[in-house]
Amino acid sequence: MATLTQGAKVGAFLLISAAGGLLVYRTVKKEVGDGTGYTVHAYLNDASGLAPHSRVTIAGIPVGSIQKISLEQGRARVDVRLAADVALNSSATLGVRSASLLGENIIVLTPGVGEPKKKDGDEIATLPEPKSFDNLKEQLSSIADDIKKVSHQLAESVGTDRGGQQIKDILRNVADATEQLDLAVRENRAGIRHTIDNVDRITSRGAPKVDAILENVRIITEDVKVMLAKTGAGAEGTESGELRQTIERINRASKSLESTLAHADNIAGRMDRGEGTLGRLSKDEALINEVQGVAEGVNDYVDSLRRLQTVVGLRSDYNYLSSTVKSYVELRLYPREDKYYLIELINDPRGITSYKQEDVDSTDPNKPPHSRTVTTTTQSSLRFTVQFAKRLGPFTGRFGIKESSGGLGWDTTLFRNRLEIVQDVFGFGEEAIPRYRVYAAWQFLDHFWLLGGVDHILLEQRRDFFMGLQLRFTDEDLKTILPFAGGVRP
Repeated sequence: MATLTQGAKVGAFLLISAAGGLLVYRTVKKEVGDGTGYTVHAYLNDASGLAPHSRVTIAGIPVGSIQKISLEQGRARVDVRLAADVALNSSATLGVRSASLLGENIIVLTPGVGEPKKKDGDEIATLPEPKSFDNLKEQLSSIADDIKKVSHQLAESVGTDRGGQQIKDILRNVADATEQLDLAVRENRAGIRHTIDNVDRITSRGAPKVDAILENVRIITEDVKVMLAKTGAGAEGTESGELRQTIERINRASKSLESTLAHADNIAGRMDRGEGTLGRLSKDEALINEVQGVAEGVNDYVDSLRRLQTVVGLRSDYNYLSSTVKSYVELRLYPREDKYYLIELINDPRGITSYKQEDVDSTDPNKPPHSRTVTTTTQSSLRFTVQFAKRLGPFTGRFGIKESSGGLGWDTTLFRNRLEIVQDVFGFGEEAIPRYRVYAAWQFLDHFWLLGGVDHILLEQRRDFFMGLQLRFTDEDLKTILPFAGGVRP
């Protein structure tokens, strides 16, 4: 019965501990952990001391937690989950600060200023990463090595019997020197007294010379007084001395400065009363708002150019059935990560096909009364594409002009943007059935894509299979030759 009672106590203790742990968990769990809020990410060179679910603070106040830490292209990607009421602006930054001497680190955020607000999935800039505890240990180790070298040198110089003997000799020499100095002072006491008496006699005899020096000082001051005084040149007026003339010029300059300050005060008063152009500008709220709006518009335009991302592609396809080669020059402009403008110049060996219909009415009994002639003309000409694309998750929709005719497109991106499945429908006026093309592109190396697909799927007599190779460059590679290169990689 005693064993059963002990087991019951242990079970009750475990139940109470589990309930307490659940209560603590639900107490500290914020709305970020409940699925609300939003996630931003940043890239760090070193994520040492950070762990998932560690706290994230702003001004020392917890506002979220680390959701995930992963490796991406040789750098540490840190995903941070924040509460929905925590707003981060366009200049928000993320940094790492040490939480203890044991190597634990936490994430600190600065909300920043300016629009737009950060949203779910956005990237934020990082602060310079602080020195880690390992750096401190390396510095302490280096200092310890230096101290060790000094102590080793001191041991070699003083710690030996010879060094000890040298220290004793130095102390004995100092004692001898002080003893000799005391002996010299005692032996020359009379001479020192005689020297003091001589100094006293010299000062006594030099008193008349001191009086002469003071007289010279009096004469100099008299001369200065004469320079300041006015010297008479007749009954009608006087002429100032050189020094007084200088002082008078300074006085006139101060009066001019006073007049200038009075004018400046008058101008400031007019501005404060709203008079004149500058005064109206400082008082008219509507005018101030217009100027501010123009400045913000210019700032937004410059900022959009700074964020513009450019991708250039060179592509060649080989059509198996027709044994022809088709070439593309592609330009993509990304004003934002979720949309871009597509511009292509295509050299198509099939050229551009046009149709001309001619109806003929005849009264000749040997000919039909009504006939129709359809002329098909194919010209070897370059085609072009201008389309607008919008991305929603892994899917991208496109519309505009495709290879010199109206067209639509639908792209599917998989495997972290390394696989693309592209579908195009265009050429509505060239054939009775529009041209439908599907192909897949795989990035097997940096900048290199391998393509393969089917063209003219809906028109059997023109259907063809093709394989191709594409080379893509971002503006990081071409920013020295493209004037609008900039932004972040999409």
